[in-house]
Amino acid sequence: MPTAARVLVIEDAEAIAAAVGSALREAGYRVLLRPDGRDLEAELVRFRPDLVVLDVMLPGRDGFALLEVVRRACDAGVVMLTARDGVADRLRGLDRGADDYLGKPFALAELVARVSAVLRRLGRTPSTVRVGDLVVDADSAVVLRGGVPVELTATELRLLRYLASQRGRVVGKARILTAVWGYEDYDPNLVEVHVSALRRKLEEHGPRLLHTVRGLGYVLRAEDA
Repeated sequence: MPTAARVLVIEDAEAIAAAVGSALREAGYRVLLRPDGRDLEAELVRFRPDLVVLDVMLPGRDGFALLEVVRRACDAGVVMLTARDGVADRLRGLDRGADDYLGKPFALAELVARVSAVLRRLGRTPSTVRVGDLVVDADSAVVLRGGVPVELTATELRLLRYLASQRGRVVGKARILTAVWGYEDYDPNLVEVHVSALRRKLEEHGPRLLHTVRGLGYVLRAEDA
């Protein structure tokens, strides 16, 4: 299995940092959380992030100053987070080298999707995942089972991408809700309905890959894994 991409999150709001860190870890990334940029230069050398999630409104040096540090020190991708949603602030960050910009409040699923997209553009994470005879290409949104294309809805594709990123791991409904829909307060039956639909489509072309682990959740794995 390829080495997980490393994501450094600099966010001073503890609840937001914890939620972002959890969502990124569940998506398969190695995550380091920091409340400010006091030791950023050292962390860039020590942790060697593939991407930095960077809040703008920080104590001490703000996100724009830290963005300049990142750009001087390494070629990590940068996704900026801020309550500022004005065009001028977005352009300022992008002009200084940010790869993407997300205003608060935001859905965790959208943040994970943006992080994944930047990492793919930078070539820091494989776009293609294989599980048995299943191939999921995140870049082209192509799903093949035994070489045969599988037609999925947009939601089914997001669900499969997440399960593929967690291949071999059992993931519960709450984690799936957060990662795929961005919230935890949906009816868990929503997960069951989409998992059932996805499973039916996958099994039209081969044996079962999407398994239910009673009382725990779901896991995507080949029978011989």
